[in-house]
Amino acid sequence: QATHDQLWSKQLENVQKQFYKNAINFAFDQEKLVKEKVNKIEELMLNVLPRKIAARLETGEKTISDSCPNATILFSDIVGFTVMSFSKTAEELVYLLNDLFSKFDQRALALGLEKIKTIGDAYMVVGGLPTKDEDHAIRVTKMALGMYDDLSEFNKQHDMNLDMRIGINSGPVVAGVIGHSKFSYDLWGNTVNVASRMESTSIPGQIQVSPSTYEQIKNHFEAKERELIECKGIGLIMTYFVGKPAY
Repeated sequence: QATHDQLWSKQLENVQKQFYKNAINFAFDQEKLVKEKVNKIEELMLNVLPRKIAARLETGEKTISDSCPNATILFSDIVGFTVMSFSKTAEELVYLLNDLFSKFDQRALALGLEKIKTIGDAYMVVGGLPTKDEDHAIRVTKMALGMYDDLSEFNKQHDMNLDMRIGINSGPVVAGVIGHSKFSYDLWGNTVNVASRMESTSIPGQIQVSPSTYEQIKNHFEAKERELIECKGIGLIMTYFVGKPAY
């Protein structure tokens, strides 16, 4: 028969094994929680910043500012949204904008473009940043044409009749991250101003592009001269309306 000391020793050994097992399980659970939190933070970062920019911040880079000799910027604005908003609740407006802009986001992702921001019912996207490529003007124009398809689908789904203006311009820009507690990846330069002007002087249902964009896409899409438009800091420039792809 086992002695009292042997029984006590066995009991102590079982307690130690259980304690060790509980400690291991706790460690694994904590590691899992940490990984989930890290993944969540990375996911949130990538919702705000391009992947390459987020990676640079994670390595400790404090100031991020890059010059790009040629990028293509698109601005869009929903026509009739302000009037329509008077008949909607705040929740309904957010739901509608989220539905439409989510369609735009998916299209931009598929085309390898970078969404910069939304301001109210305006949407801004860029091609050629932060990863440089030669076809950014073509892909941004495809984005613009696809956005009208998305808007048409949106109108059918919600029984609405909204329209849109789109403007595109290509040229040199400065891109960087601003902010400390709330990061923002943004663009600066006259190229951005002209792109905004292309949108504001366009007409509903049209894609208006500048001469610099036209030169890069003219062999890929149908385009026709519109008229001379006054652009601050530049003067009068000829603009073009883009139609369907030429191939």
